[in-house]
Formats: sequence, C-alpha cells, structure tokens
Amino acid sequence: MLNKTHLKFAQTGIVLLALMVGSCNSSNKSNPEEDSSAQVKDISDEDSDFVQIFDGKTLEGWEGDTTYWKVENGSLVGEVTPATPPLKHNTFIIWRGGQPADFELKADFRVTADGNTGINYRSIELDSIPFALKGYQADIDGKNRYTGQNYEERGRTTLAYRGQKVTINTQENPTELQDNIENNAWKGSTVTASLGSSDSLQTLIKSEDWNEIYLVVKGNRLQHYVNGVLMSDVTDNDTINRKLSGLLGLQVHVGGPMKVEYRNIRLKQL
Repeated sequence: MLNKTHLKFAQTGIVLLALMVGSCNSSNKSNPEEDSSAQVKDISDEDSDFVQIFDGKTLEGWEGDTTYWKVENGSLVGEVTPATPPLKHNTFIIWRGGQPADFELKADFRVTADGNTGINYRSIELDSIPFALKGYQADIDGKNRYTGQNYEERGRTTLAYRGQKVTINTQENPTELQDNIENNAWKGSTVTASLGSSDSLQTLIKSEDWNEIYLVVKGNRLQHYVNGVLMSDVTDNDTINRKLSGLLGLQVHVGGPMKVEYRNIRLKQL
C-alpha cells in the first residue's frame, strides 16, 4: 500500500509525464524553449498564514448583486437561470476585506459546461456599472478552453494563454489600448518559454467537477496554477497599465444559464 508521501510523488510523476507527452506531441515546432522549472507545485499542505475569506455560510465580507450570487451548500455560488434577468455586463461579487498587493490565494472551483467565470485581482471598481471590475483575471470556463490563462478584464485582454510564460514589454511610446490589441490579445508582449502545450495542460483540469486554483502574485510576476500545475506565468513590465494592488472579485460572465461555485477561499498576504 502506498503511504501519503509515495502517493504524492506518484501523482507528481503522472502530471510531469502528461506534460512531457503533450509537449512531444505538439504540432507547433516554433514554441520557445520548454521551461520545466516549478511547473508542478505541491498545494496539499496547508499553511497557517492562509486566512479563510469566505465563511461558507453567509456573504459577510463580500458584496455583489444577490440576483446572481448566493451561498449554497458551503459554496459561494454565481448563477444565471432562465428566470433571472439576462446579464448586460459581467458581474462580480467583490471581497471588501482590502486591496491586496503581494499575495497567494487558493480556492476550489466548479463550473457547469456552459459556464464562464474567473478570479479578478489587483482590480479597480467601475463607477459607471454596478459590480464591474477592471484588472487581472485568472480565467476559468466550463469547457476549459481558457482555464488557467491570464486575461485582463476591460484592459489589455489576453496577457498569456495557457502554457505560456510571457513578459509584457515596457511601452516606450504609449498609445491607446485598442491600438495594441489584436484578436483579443495584447500585442506588446513576448513569449519567453513554454510551460507545456495548452492541450496537454487541459487534460489535467476536471470538467464540471472540483478543481483547485492557486494564484501567486508577487511584484510584477503573476502565476496561475490549477491542480498544482503552472498554467500561465506573466512578468508585467508595462509600468503604464499594470496594477500593483487592488480588489479581489469572482465573476459571472454574460451568457446563457450557468452555475459557478467557489469554496475554501484562502488568502495569504505577503
């Protein structure tokens, strides 16, 4: 029988093998050099410095449109049903406990197949639209097309696709944001390494089941892990557009009926 230590090493080996196979099978021969450092991170051992920021029973400390947000079975739930008014804008439930700068955040999430959500951080709240945020987002969707990537809501759009290690370049001659966006992605960036093919990383994310997301946000480096595997890694050198602190929030995206759930939300401020 495997003890916990042996099982942990066995699971890590399976993850690494999946990444290696996916990388070998990738049809994109022009990918940057593979960066195998710190791809797999053990997130099973609890750290006493992490603080629960959702009590699992009430919306205390959180603020959002209760037409779409509620607590159910110990989870913070965002839901659009045929009976709820259609969303005109993405809506967030916002944590009112502060505006973290450097931090680590862990949470479990589950999304229905047609769901679209994400965790915003270092964000600002818009005055013109209720419960709307602008800022970095750890993207999550039910079909796992985007889960793990770094997307800047109402900003520079996609900063790093899943499987990319990216440096956002300093802007020498600032222009309008839209001038530097193409196909919903920021052009002012350089992919410096591959973390594995997007398809191989996708196989490590469970559909319509619980997964764990882990964000490591320090200075201008932003890392998104899902189930202990590094999915995207951004170094943001854009001193004009980047944010170094801001609000945390959970999103329900515009769209058809969906249900998104978050539980065990833990924050460690650094």
